[in-house]
Amino acid sequence: MKKILVFGSFVVDLTSRADRLPQPGETVLGSSFKLGPGGKGSNQAVAAHRAGADSILATKVGRDVFGQVALDFYAAEGMPVDLIMRDDEVPTGTALIMVNEREGQNMILVVIGACGNINDEDIRRAEAQIRGADILMLQLEINQDALEKIIDIAHQAGTRVVLNPAPARHLPPALLAKVDTLTPNETEAALLSGVPIKSFDDAKKAARVLLDMGVRNLVITMGSMGAYVTDGTREEVIPSIKVEAIDTTGAGDAFNGGFITALSEGMDLFDAARFGNATGALSVTKLGTAPAMPHRADIVAMCAREYPDLIIKTRKE
Repeated sequence: MKKILVFGSFVVDLTSRADRLPQPGETVLGSSFKLGPGGKGSNQAVAAHRAGADSILATKVGRDVFGQVALDFYAAEGMPVDLIMRDDEVPTGTALIMVNEREGQNMILVVIGACGNINDEDIRRAEAQIRGADILMLQLEINQDALEKIIDIAHQAGTRVVLNPAPARHLPPALLAKVDTLTPNETEAALLSGVPIKSFDDAKKAARVLLDMGVRNLVITMGSMGAYVTDGTREEVIPSIKVEAIDTTGAGDAFNGGFITALSEGMDLFDAARFGNATGALSVTKLGTAPAMPHRADIVAMCAREYPDLIIKTRKE
């Protein structure tokens, strides 16, 4: 099993639920509130860890009560905390989440906090792990200058770079050319390619633009439609798995965590996307983000039902 480094964000999720989401200027009474661990980097690392990966998370938190939430959670999960950096000035990030409990849809406002202050000292602390990893997973919830430096180190070392370009923003083609696998959703792929995406035909057109920019492999997740996967020569549409969705928050992170776990075990791009698809589907059947990430046994069981020809190595939880 190959080693995975997830370098990304930790934020504390502040989640409220109601039977509908408010309109601008409107106040809606909610039914519940929950505080818990979140952030795309952290969510993906937790998903990979629970899926059975040999992984470590690099992130940054403040010296505040929310930073302690991170450390307590990782200790409970049995995840290493060697690369959890602390910021003396900038507080831990937060995510304000509103969930429509009738439909499972959500609205999220993220304040990155300490994860937007990754500096050269932090990168030097993680450099050996970046160079030593087989797979590096990144998102866009850290500062851009740090992102570029981390990708440069990984690219020079021959580490496989997987980038989930979320939240959506423009990225320079020179950066994308150093990415081995890009995993946007349809909104992010549309922004990066300039091609509006409403169908799999649109996804194929957007993929061609991104591959021409130098991206080697592409997985465009499209929610309930499924995923479009291509390595530039082969393409495949992987339908979504039908489940009763309770909370879709973090589904993309679950997909990515499962996806990189499968890559680390030697699955090809397409089978890894199937494993990620099962991981994402299971995550929406529970409340929350990181706490809702499924464990390996459940993922393997769903894969056995949905993808009986998929070969999965036997591993301990």
